[in-house]
Amino acid sequence: MRIAIDTGGTFTDCVYFESGELRVLKVFSTPASPAEAILRAIAEIGGAGDIEIRHGTTVATNTLIERTGARVAFVTTAGFEDVISIGRQARPRLYDWFASPEPPLAPCHMRFGVAERTICDGSILRRVEQRELETLAAAVRESGAESAAVSLLFSFANPENERAVAGALAKLGIPVSASHEILPEFREYERASTVLINAYLAPKMGRYLDGLAERLHTGRTAIKLHVMQSSGGIISASLAARQPVRTILSGPAGGVVGAGHLARLSGFPRIISFDMGGTSTDVALVDGVCRTTNESLVAGLPVSVPMLDIHTVGAGGGSLTHFDSGGALRVGPQSAGADPGPICYGRGEQPTVTDANLLLGRLDPELFLGGRLKLDEKRTRHFMELARGMLRSADELAAGVVRVAEATMEKAIRVISVERGHDPRDFALVSFGGAGGLHACTLARALRIPTVLIPRLPGALSALGILMSDVIKDFSRTVMLPAGSRALERHFRELEQQGRREMRAERFPAFAERSLDLRYAGQGYELNVSYGGDFVARFHRAHRERYGYADEKRAVEVVNVRVRMIGRTGPAPFRKARARKGDGRQAVIRQRRVVFDGRAWDAPVYDRALLHPGDAFSGPAIVAEYSATAAVPPGCRARVDEWENIIVEI
Repeated sequence: MRIAIDTGGTFTDCVYFESGELRVLKVFSTPASPAEAILRAIAEIGGAGDIEIRHGTTVATNTLIERTGARVAFVTTAGFEDVISIGRQARPRLYDWFASPEPPLAPCHMRFGVAERTICDGSILRRVEQRELETLAAAVRESGAESAAVSLLFSFANPENERAVAGALAKLGIPVSASHEILPEFREYERASTVLINAYLAPKMGRYLDGLAERLHTGRTAIKLHVMQSSGGIISASLAARQPVRTILSGPAGGVVGAGHLARLSGFPRIISFDMGGTSTDVALVDGVCRTTNESLVAGLPVSVPMLDIHTVGAGGGSLTHFDSGGALRVGPQSAGADPGPICYGRGEQPTVTDANLLLGRLDPELFLGGRLKLDEKRTRHFMELARGMLRSADELAAGVVRVAEATMEKAIRVISVERGHDPRDFALVSFGGAGGLHACTLARALRIPTVLIPRLPGALSALGILMSDVIKDFSRTVMLPAGSRALERHFRELEQQGRREMRAERFPAFAERSLDLRYAGQGYELNVSYGGDFVARFHRAHRERYGYADEKRAVEVVNVRVRMIGRTGPAPFRKARARKGDGRQAVIRQRRVVFDGRAWDAPVYDRALLHPGDAFSGPAIVAEYSATAAVPPGCRARVDEWENIIVEI
């Protein structure tokens, strides 16, 4: 049995197959101890025999955002201790006199220099001496460090000195993160930041995963724990504990994988994924394949391990609303989370986007979570009236909250499409997350996206994506070679040999995918293209798409070679049904007053479980199911396809 679990800010979602049928279970998250919700869900699911748990976790993300990680010692080449403070000397807010960057994870007194020197070609000018290592280990022990990050100059070209330093620090009994293992690439600041983040997260992530594995094994004989990583693949829990920096976007990555898979089944290879959960909204562009990036910023800090190119904004169903000092209505980024949650859940007192949707009629209080949670509409209206400020009514406040939240989400979609040279009209919007279907059609209309796809199990699609994800390990190396160099093949073979050894050690059969980071000679940044006979021509095309021009006469330089080892999970047993024409009348369970664009409508509420492939109906309408609710505005037409996805024409 394979169970995928995605821990969110409000709900913990579980997806699994039982007797060949896809099942979903949602339980309230337990932010203070995420494992509690997981264990409760697994106990409710049951199951015996061999069980594999695939986990999308927010532990690394929350630890970094909340700055609750370990006390870290940062060790680098003497004279470069302040690289993590100097950074790129960029001012994120140019005209703000009082703006200050996020403080480094290792303050000045926790930074240590080692007298050694490796140069750019890998030659060692000065080897680290044993006496120096003993002095360093004593200083780190005295500092009270709980973890250590080692990032020596040019260790990606020759890690000999770095191995010696890491070995000396490992004797202290603390986790040690070394850059030649985490990120053997150039760019000193980004490499140092990535390794430092890994060391900052490692103790807490290690304790969490070890504790979860121990509690999962209680009373069971055969259970495996794997973790979703930010690049869209599964890794073992032991590797995730050693390299938690790879799991920072664990949950959202599963959503992108799941959205891409189900959209391809329905004939939409080019999509924009729109994942609106309880705390945030995550958007990504998938043009046939899920795109990764090595230039991510998380909590203001660069992270250069491969991550799916996901853009996140603080607008979710649980986003709190307030009026600022100028009287403007604000939504998010703060969230009510699972505790106390929105007003309508029975404990919160500050309005959220979910409360606004309830007052606008887009949520049915009797059908939420399949009727397992009754929403308190009377209580919601009471607190919304108290919070309406200068507005005329709670309904007006609700409409304003939805408009502000949708403006934030529309901007996020523009960032990953229009601002990167893509026309949204060429894509379908795949909407999921517990709240995504309530806003997707309005956003699509604003961006002139012609089609919205609401997949099966939208409220648990991230967990479904985790269930379907392949086992993936990424390997890279900075080479700085001309595009025609014969040495490229040697570098690829060496990385593939390393990858196969590691995959065999974990008993995963795997194949390799090759890619290159390329740039015009003299440029400061590069683009990634797949490796093949025409990779230079593909680079020119990618450069023209991203920047609007290409110079095909200019020399092209290979900066990094990359190998991705992939172990296939196997296809999910989705069954294609036969469609027959229908109007969905059998699925209408009630009529409900719903407000769209300031006008009230008497709209049918459809039970999605009763809709058949081939059914078609027009908005206004509400589609309710266990994991989520969708709103189809007036002027839109919806149909159910053979894969049980709902396709809405805008």
